[in-house]
Amino acid sequence: MEKTINLFDLIKILKKRFILIMSLTALLVGIAAAMSYFVLTPVYQSETQILVNQKLDAQQQTQFEAQKLEIDLQLINTYSIIIKSPVILTKVIERLDLNSTPEQLMDQISVTNANSSQVVSVKVKDPDAKQAVEIANTLAEVFKREIPVLMSVDNITILSSAKVSEHPVPIKPNKLLNLLIGGVFGFLLGMAIAFLLEVSNKKIKSEHEVEEILEFPIIGFISPIK
Repeated sequence: MEKTINLFDLIKILKKRFILIMSLTALLVGIAAAMSYFVLTPVYQSETQILVNQKLDAQQQTQFEAQKLEIDLQLINTYSIIIKSPVILTKVIERLDLNSTPEQLMDQISVTNANSSQVVSVKVKDPDAKQAVEIANTLAEVFKREIPVLMSVDNITILSSAKVSEHPVPIKPNKLLNLLIGGVFGFLLGMAIAFLLEVSNKKIKSEHEVEEILEFPIIGFISPIK
């Protein structure tokens, strides 16, 4: 007969295997802490913002404002590609004397444009917080200097530069989240093992199990005989 576990049995199992469950939970939390604090390399992020805005005189601005805005928004997609192109990244690497290739540096950079605005956000990730700031600012400066040569336009303004924080906080690993995941996973693993041990145990431990297996009521008990 298939063995079933009701809520009462579940509580009994949790109490019986409490030490096992808590031990596995503590073990997984410890492993997560060791990985987060001593193994995984912290990664910092810096951000700079660039404004795409064609400079026009007053008469041109009144006449072509709507058209200019549409053109600038279309150019943003092109600029996002150019920012991460080897033409720009090679000059950034040379200026900062970085020990990386354009392809490696490209993986550290993300370019976004929120809500179809004319502001482009350039984010740089790096294990060194100071170097992340230097790369972001140098990237913006090189892009602003090179874009007139590449596209014969001059519509780039650096809105905000990245700054070095006195106490930089890495964006990953998320230590608290890792500890939480380790604790939850350890707890679930402990419960799974506890249930497996209980289900695989074929010994009859109470008169209630006899009733369930034989489907007959208990009519008497035999006392222990010395």
